[in-house]
Amino acid sequence: MPHNASVLLARVAATSAEVAATTARSAKVALIAACLREASPPEVPALVSYLAGDLPQRRTGVGWASLRELPAPTDDVSLTVLEVDSRLTAIADVAGQGSQARRGQLVADLFGRATAPEQELLRGLLTGELRQGALEGVMVDAVAKAAGVPLADVRRAAMLRGAVGPVAQAALASGADGLAQFRLEVGRPVQPMLASPASDIADAFGKVSPAAVEWKLDGIRIQVHRDGDDVGIFTRSLDDITGRLPEVVEQVRALQARSIVLDGEALALYDDGRPRPFQQTGSRTSSRVDVGRARQVAPVSPFFFDVLHLDGADLLGAAGDERFTALSSVVSEGTRVPRLVTASETEAAAFLDQSIGMGHEGVVVKSLDVAYEAGRRGTGWLKVKPRHTLDLVVLAAEWGHGRRRGWLSNLHLGARDPVGGGFVMLGKTFKGLTDAMLTWQTERLLELAVDRNDWVVQVRPELVVEIAFDGVQTSTRYPGGMALRFARVLRHRPDKRPDEADDIESVRAIHQR
Repeated sequence: MPHNASVLLARVAATSAEVAATTARSAKVALIAACLREASPPEVPALVSYLAGDLPQRRTGVGWASLRELPAPTDDVSLTVLEVDSRLTAIADVAGQGSQARRGQLVADLFGRATAPEQELLRGLLTGELRQGALEGVMVDAVAKAAGVPLADVRRAAMLRGAVGPVAQAALASGADGLAQFRLEVGRPVQPMLASPASDIADAFGKVSPAAVEWKLDGIRIQVHRDGDDVGIFTRSLDDITGRLPEVVEQVRALQARSIVLDGEALALYDDGRPRPFQQTGSRTSSRVDVGRARQVAPVSPFFFDVLHLDGADLLGAAGDERFTALSSVVSEGTRVPRLVTASETEAAAFLDQSIGMGHEGVVVKSLDVAYEAGRRGTGWLKVKPRHTLDLVVLAAEWGHGRRRGWLSNLHLGARDPVGGGFVMLGKTFKGLTDAMLTWQTERLLELAVDRNDWVVQVRPELVVEIAFDGVQTSTRYPGGMALRFARVLRHRPDKRPDEADDIESVRAIHQR
């Protein structure tokens, strides 16, 4: 059972350092579990965030420059997890005239109470540079171990809640009974099911056949919840964008259903049904400015491919074919993603060609039997594209030359390391970037800057970019021993979190093929 005494930040800092020092997943899990067992229920959500290298507040307004001149560390251990969480919330809430000075003073006050290891932990949390290899999968394992409950139950609850912290709090306080309270709630988004890459149709059908083959649309993933007239639209990162897409709200309200949860894509189309450039869809889903005007210029259409709940019945555990039957009973064909059920690779390949011919990315090959695995990237869904693409994270960027002077141009690209944590660099590219993309990425990367000189800007690894490439070659230049051949930027993916980027094992699999 959790102790009543408050967990000191020094305990968290020591655990974080130990977790970072080991590469063994089992050791990381054991260290985190031991720390979690010492926490009282109110402390658990913040503790989970700190040990995962995150802040519950997400954004605090504290940049790298604010941390250059701080008080010397103290020798007195006094800060508790709850006190630090309260102080960071106060820092994040600072606004208005004089906010920069006020925020700076609060930061200095906090650091003045911290020991050297605690200051190192706080600095890493505030800059996003704390890389200890405690990604969500490790944290879920640790929660199960600490609470003595089945891992599958913790994983399911985290998928449904969309966050590990509240799940850990319930598991440690009430065990299996606490986890049982997490159910699909209309209005609360769940993490989306993800597709694993397949090299071609033959590769996909070697794993799943017969299968449903669906067009992979070049849009923004959306999850739409409706309860009566109340409609909520959420991105794949669970951000609420309801107010930005009134046309989608109207279409979902028109469906013959009392309550429903839909999974799909939203994209802006030309009159002939072909997708407009992704940037136009991205602009609609990312901007709150003059939504009415934006709707006239680039109206967005929803296309749904799954249903997770319908009129009181939860469908997460139902087979894929059963869920599609339920979807078809409510959503008309014109608002569903085109779909073909077949055991023929030839038919599937022709269907892929149709998708590409209409300007889309490719197809997703889906098992007819698999349940909806929220938050998982399994083999039940396999994506097939005609070109190699990876979602990678920008680690740094170099200033451009010539006509690109003044822009951050050459991007340093990294794949996620699921074992050791952090990211493994795979090369650089400046290709594929339009002037508009250069302008946007320069502004965004400067916001993420942690260090800079006249040549390169090091950034927090938060911006995901979709990269096309011709292959993976052996290279001694980069730590992973591999480099991308002819890499080029297709688009920025601010809708994706860095922990959704492709991992180094996916790159190795392409290299081996």
